[in-house]
Amino acid sequence: QVQLAESGGGLVQAGGSLRLSCDVSGLDLRTYRMGWFRQASEKEREFVAQISRGGDLTYYADSVKERFTISRDNAKNTVYLHMNSLKPEDTAVYSCATATAYSTRPQDYGYWGQGTQVTVSS
Repeated sequence: QVQLAESGGGLVQAGGSLRLSCDVSGLDLRTYRMGWFRQASEKEREFVAQISRGGDLTYYADSVKERFTISRDNAKNTVYLHMNSLKPEDTAVYSCATATAYSTRPQDYGYWGQGTQVTVSS
């Protein structure tokens, strides 16, 4: 059974930092690209970042470039999202997901976690 479990969300003040983790079980993480998405209240799901299988290639939404960093540890079956200089507009539920190719579209991702809430206060 494939499971993706996000953790690390919480309440943080603007300008602060958080590190999200996505623990994956039931599949060989090395065979998948991994992505992070977010969904704010009453808004559509939005692409945040993607990392290649080996971790050598990363892609970011313009809104998070230079502030967020995606990384992975295949030995631990874990993907991370380091978020710095957080802004109130970063408030959302953040979810990780698996992919087999580069894409920013949620429909191109297969397995999803339940998400973790990130709230940034001003």
